[in-house]
Amino acid sequence: MAAVATGMGPIGVKSHLAPFLPGHAVTPVMGMLEQHGAVSAAPYGSASILVITWMYIKMMGDKGLRDATFNAILNANYIAKRLGEHYPVLYTGKNGTVAHECIIDIRPLKAESGISEEDIAKRLMDFGFHAPTMSFPVAGTLMIEPTESENLEELDRFCDSMIQIRKEISKVQAGEWPLEDNPLVNAPHTADSLLDIEWTHAYSRKEAAYPLNWIKARKYWPPLAVSTTSTVTATYSANAHQLIATKINFSNY
Repeated sequence: MAAVATGMGPIGVKSHLAPFLPGHAVTPVMGMLEQHGAVSAAPYGSASILVITWMYIKMMGDKGLRDATFNAILNANYIAKRLGEHYPVLYTGKNGTVAHECIIDIRPLKAESGISEEDIAKRLMDFGFHAPTMSFPVAGTLMIEPTESENLEELDRFCDSMIQIRKEISKVQAGEWPLEDNPLVNAPHTADSLLDIEWTHAYSRKEAAYPLNWIKARKYWPPLAVSTTSTVTATYSANAHQLIATKINFSNY
């Protein structure tokens, strides 16, 4: 439930950053005080991205672009409306609507339950969904961007999954499941982990693998367990960002 935003265009910086801009070994960039290594194969980026955009616009036409925009906004508002009863929705307009994406705020839930946006993102794999954009543009949130391509059945499957996850968080809040042992913090659940002879978790194997009945007919089995997925990466990333923040005086930018 997230679109991939591919950018193409000039990037401007202040003059004190000019010496550090990337260069190109084959085609030197004019005006550079000193040449640095490249960040892309072409000196000024990939022009093929512009061709993809042009082809999309030409094939869609005026009516197609209007219809796609309408459906993308409608889909995002449908999700915001269904999930708004279970999660706080950020940045709504005066009529309570959103644009082509909706951002749900996990920070209050994390403060109350200890369950984070990362736990929800991992748990979504057990439902067969790749997680939406996490902690962007606001830390501690999930940004859901269904675009115009998802039908109502798929939107409802996603919303039902998110509502079920909210019910699971409520069980943690109520003390029915301990914070250190519940389907969210242990997600995703691989087929191998569910075949262990001894099952010592506070929840059942069924609750781990098939939290909703429709999952049985279209089950996706995550290939990696929690110990090898995003927990280590997220911790490393957070520490790296903290280290960078302590070394940079942001008042200069």
